[in-house]
Amino acid sequence: MEEDKNLPLVSSNSDGYSLGMVLLLACMVLSWIFIHRWNQRHKKGPKTWPFVGAAIEQFMNYNRMHDWLVKYLSELRTVVVPMPFTTYTYIADPANVEHVLKNNFANYPKGGTYHSYMEVLLGDGIFNVDGELWRKQRKTASFEFASRNLRDFSTVVFREYSLKLSSILSQASFNNQEVEMQELLMRMTLDSICKVGFGAEIGTLAPSLPDNRFARAFDTANIIVTLRFIDPLWKMKKFLNVGSEALLDKSIKIVDDFTYSMIRKRKAEIEEERGTGKNNKMKHDILSRFIELGENPGSNLTDKSLRDVVLNFVIAGRDTTATTLSWAIYMVMTHSHVAEKLYSELKSFEEDRAKEENVKLLQINTEDPESFSQRAMQYAGFLTYDSLGRLYYLHAVITETLRLYPAVPQDPKGILEDDVLPDGTKVKAGGMVTYVPYSMGRMEYNWGPDAASFKPERWLKDGFFQNASPFKFTAFQVS
Repeated sequence: MEEDKNLPLVSSNSDGYSLGMVLLLACMVLSWIFIHRWNQRHKKGPKTWPFVGAAIEQFMNYNRMHDWLVKYLSELRTVVVPMPFTTYTYIADPANVEHVLKNNFANYPKGGTYHSYMEVLLGDGIFNVDGELWRKQRKTASFEFASRNLRDFSTVVFREYSLKLSSILSQASFNNQEVEMQELLMRMTLDSICKVGFGAEIGTLAPSLPDNRFARAFDTANIIVTLRFIDPLWKMKKFLNVGSEALLDKSIKIVDDFTYSMIRKRKAEIEEERGTGKNNKMKHDILSRFIELGENPGSNLTDKSLRDVVLNFVIAGRDTTATTLSWAIYMVMTHSHVAEKLYSELKSFEEDRAKEENVKLLQINTEDPESFSQRAMQYAGFLTYDSLGRLYYLHAVITETLRLYPAVPQDPKGILEDDVLPDGTKVKAGGMVTYVPYSMGRMEYNWGPDAASFKPERWLKDGFFQNASPFKFTAFQVS
C-alpha cells in the first residue's frame, strides 16, 4: 500500500497535547502579567513589568528623560524605578538631597557601577572615584584653583577665546550669515579648557572652523559612556568589540594618544627649561602644576594619573560651560525685559571701568567691522577676575539659567548599606540614588508658584546677588 504523504509525522493526540500545554502556559503567563499590572492600577510612579521592571517605560522616555522625571517628581518628590538588575531612586526634596550629600554622605559613593561605566573615559579622576582618593584630589584641586596664578591665567585665556568668538560672530552679523551658536560655544570652551588644562592650542575656533580628531573623539566617547546607563548589552558589545563599544574603543585611543602626547611634551619642556636655567618662568596650566606636584615624594602621580586629572577637568569645563552659555543666550533673547536690564548693567560697567582706567571709550561705526572689533577688545580689557564680581544681574541671569537648565541634570550615587531617606523612602544596598537638579529647579515645593518661570530677580536682594541653599540649588553638586 502506498504511503500517504499527507499523514502527520506524529499523532494528532501528541499535537493536541503539546498545543494544549503551550496554550495553558500562555494563559498562565498572561494572567500573571495581567494581575501584576492590575495591582499597580493605583500606583503613582512608573509602572513595571515582570522581570524587566520599569526599564521599558524609562527606555521609551530616554529622549525626554528629564521632563519624564519632572512629571513624577512634581507629584511624588521621590520616584522609585525598578530595573532588571538594580533599582534607581530619584529625589528632588532638599531634605533627601542633604541626607545623601551631607548627613549620610559616606553611604552614597559614586560606587562601583558608576565607576565601571565611566572608567574608560574618566579613569580614576576626581569625578569617578570615592573615599580617600577623591578627598586627596579634591583638596589638591581646591588649592590649585584658589591660587591667584591659575585664576588670572584662566581669566586671560577665556578672554582671549571670547574675543575670537566675538570676531566670528561680528563677521557673521555684518555678512548677514546664520551661525550654529552652540557649536561655536563648544569650540570656544574646548579651546579654552585645553589651554587651561594642557597649555595647548588646538585651534577648533579658527575662522575656518576646522575639524579636530580629538574634539570629535572626545564627544563620541562622552555620548557612548553615558548611553551605557540604559544599555544592558554594553558589556557584551565590549566583550565582542562590536557596535557602539567598538566605536568607543577607537575614540578613546584618539583621546589617549592626544593626551599622552601633551603630557610627554609638557614634561620635556619643563626638563628643557631646567637644563637651560630658565625654570623661573613657571607655567600655570593644570597639567604643568600637577606634573610639578607629582615630583614631590609620595605623590604617586603617574602619566595615567595625569591623564585622568586633566581629562576630568576638560569634561567638567567644556560641555558644562558651553551648554549653560547656550541656554543663557536663548533665555535672554526670549525675555526682552531681561535683555534690557542686562544691557543696562553691562553698559554702566563699561562706563565705570573706563573712568577708573582713565581711558576714553572708542567710537563704533556700525558699518565698519574693524571699529566694532576695537571696541570689543577695549571692553574685554575691562574684564578681570575681580571686576566680574560687580555684575550682579549677569550673575543672576547665569544662576537662573542653571536653575532651569543645569549643566549636570542628574547625579547618581551608589548605596553601600540599606537606608531610609528623611521622607520615609527605603533604599537597598546595591541600588542607586539620583538627585535631579533639572527637576528640582521646576518644583513649586522648592521655588514657589513661579518655579517654571525664568526670573533672574529671584536671586537679587536690594540689588545684590543672594545665593540659595546648596541642597535646593544643586547645579554645582553642593560644592
